[in-house]
Amino acid sequence: MKRTVLDYALKIRLPLTLFVIAASFMLTFYISRPERDGVGYSPEQPIKFSHKLHAGQMAIDCQYCHIGVAKERYALIPSVNICMNCHTVARKDKPEIIKLTQYYEEGKPIPWKRIHKIPEYAYFNHSVHVNKQIDCASCHGDIKEMEIVNQVKPFTMTACLDCHRKPHENLPYLEKVNVGPENCAACHR
Repeated sequence: MKRTVLDYALKIRLPLTLFVIAASFMLTFYISRPERDGVGYSPEQPIKFSHKLHAGQMAIDCQYCHIGVAKERYALIPSVNICMNCHTVARKDKPEIIKLTQYYEEGKPIPWKRIHKIPEYAYFNHSVHVNKQIDCASCHGDIKEMEIVNQVKPFTMTACLDCHRKPHENLPYLEKVNVGPENCAACHR
């Protein structure tokens, strides 16, 4: 009798249990992938801002608002002062501009929610990429067509290495481009 119970446990229960564990892991891994990679992330912002209007239709360069990106490691989120360079005059009666003006007059920063974020343990320098003429859209997607910005590409080690290893495929608009560094210390400092 004991042998039959042991045979049943080894032949049926153990493989079935291992299959359920493996299937659960794989399902969870693939279903949660966009959440882990950040793809599709689009938080509600305190002020509705259209990149499609500003960067697209009006053709305002990314660097006008995201100052320092050509000289600094970070692309700074615009301060209310930058917005007010135009909006002290332009479209002052619109509800979102009224909110913007309120932040400005109270001297409060706009609590923008960050959309694109590289993991804390990885080092990334925007200026190196910008000064190599790599277009912002290569990583951030076609922002000029986004009414509401969302993350369209994963900011993962695999994505970065893919671009570093095959820049001619990922950056076809650049005539002269070198492969990027692949050594661990380039990003993990």
